[in-house]
Amino acid sequence: MGEAVATRVLELLAASADVATVDLTGGAPELNPHFRRLVGRARELGRHVIDRCNLTVLLEPGMEDLPEFFATHAVEVVASLPCYGPENVEKQRGRGVFDKSIEALRRLNALGYGCPDAPLVLNLVYNPVGAFLPPPQAELEARYKDELRRGFGIEFHRLFTLTNMPIKRFAEFLARQGQQEAYASLLVNHFNPSTVPGLMCRSLLSVGWDGSLYDCDFNQMLELPLGAGVRTIWELDAIDAVARRPIATGSHCFGCTAGAGSSCGGALQ
Repeated sequence: MGEAVATRVLELLAASADVATVDLTGGAPELNPHFRRLVGRARELGRHVIDRCNLTVLLEPGMEDLPEFFATHAVEVVASLPCYGPENVEKQRGRGVFDKSIEALRRLNALGYGCPDAPLVLNLVYNPVGAFLPPPQAELEARYKDELRRGFGIEFHRLFTLTNMPIKRFAEFLARQGQQEAYASLLVNHFNPSTVPGLMCRSLLSVGWDGSLYDCDFNQMLELPLGAGVRTIWELDAIDAVARRPIATGSHCFGCTAGAGSSCGGALQ
C-alpha cells in the first residue's frame, strides 16, 4: 500500500463515523512504511486498531520497538500461532518459527499484553494444518492456555479458530493431496445457516494495496470485486455508502459457514 492509498484510507475513515475498528493485515503489515502513520491517525480519530501479527516480525532488525509502539497506541494484537508446540507450527510456517514466536509473545507479555484483566489485548489464532474443520474453540482455547502457561509462562486473552479456506496455497495443497472434492464436500455438508448473521463480510470492507475494494480478505485474495459495484476507494465519499449493498460470494464461502463458523474474530458459535 502506497502513500496515496494510505492517505485516502485515512480520509475515508475520518468521513465515516460509523466505522469503529481498523483491522490491519497482510502477512506482515508492520513492514509497510505507512503502517505507523495509519495506526497513529486511526487512534487520533478514536478508532480501535487491530494488528494481525505473525509474531516473528517483532524480531526483525528495526522492528524491535514494535511492542512498545503497540502498547503506546493500545493496539489489539491478533497473533498467528498454529499450535502450542513446535512440530505443527514449524510444519506449517517453517523451522525456527515456534521459538521466535514464543520470544515475541514473552516481549508482549512483559508489557502487559495478554495478562489477566489487562487492557492490552493479545489474542491468538489457530487454523488446522490439514483438510479438516477446527475443533471447538472454547475447548482448544483452554488447552492452549494450559500448555503455553505451563510450558513457557505465556498468557493471552482469547484463541480464535479459523477454518482453512480452499483458495490459493491451501487449494494447491488440496490438489497435490487429491483432496479437493472431499474437502469441498466436507464444507458443504457441514453448512450451518445460523452462522450467516455473523459473517465477516456483513460488517467488513477489505481494502487492497492498490485501493481496490472487496467484501472480505478472501475475496481480495481471489480478486473477486466488491458486490456493491463500487471498485476503489476513490469512488467513495464515505464507507457508509456501501453498507447495505449486495455481497459478492463464491463456493469458498462455505468455509466460513461450516460447523461452528469462521470469521476474523474466530468461531461464530
